[in-house]
Formats: sequence, C-alpha cells, structure tokens
Amino acid sequence: MSRPEANGPAAGLPAGLDAPVFAEPWQAEAFAMTVALHDKGLFSWSEWADALSAEVKRPGAAADGHDYYEHWLAALEKLLAAKGFAAKPDVDAMAQAWERAAHATPHGRPILLENDPLATS
Repeated sequence: MSRPEANGPAAGLPAGLDAPVFAEPWQAEAFAMTVALHDKGLFSWSEWADALSAEVKRPGAAADGHDYYEHWLAALEKLLAAKGFAAKPDVDAMAQAWERAAHATPHGRPILLENDPLATS
C-alpha cells in the first residue's frame, strides 16, 4: 500500500510536517482573526508584513522563535490601534474582562464575556 495511512499519519511527508501548526488554540485564533480583518479590508498584506516585521525585530525576541505569535498578536493590536479600530486601552480592558469572566466561569462551561462579574448589562 502506498497510502500514507498505511505507514502512519505522516508517512511520506518531510520531517516536521506531522507537528501541529499552532502550539496553542489562541495562536490559531490570532491567525484567523488577522486573515478575517484583512479580508474585511482593514489593512493590506504589506501593512501587515511591515507591522509583524517590526515586532519580530524588536530587542528581546527569542532566537528560536517560540514567542512568534506573541509578536503576531502585538503587531495586530498595534496595527488596529494605528488605524483607529481598537485603541490599546480598549483592548486591555477587554482582555481584563475576559480574564475575569474566565475566573468566574465554572470548570467545563464555556467562557462568556457575560460571566465577567464587573460586566454591566
């Protein structure tokens, strides 16, 4: 049999291609959000490349790239702030609300922003 399944899920693939693309779910979400915002016309790919490149080149970036998606997220936040779509204080406030909601949500239940104990309805 020549099908890859016959010799394991990564048979016939170059080394490393069987590893997950994203180490954590939030990385996939940040990636998808970037693509969706570009598709909506909020920024061009060249603007995105410039923003991400600036973040990755900052002093203190890990040589092994393990912090790549942290730079990705910082680039997205800064680009959206520079374009007037999401100011840093608003992003920070939303992140804090999600953190509070996560702590207030029972284990095994979906985290909803409405679970933030400081939310106003």
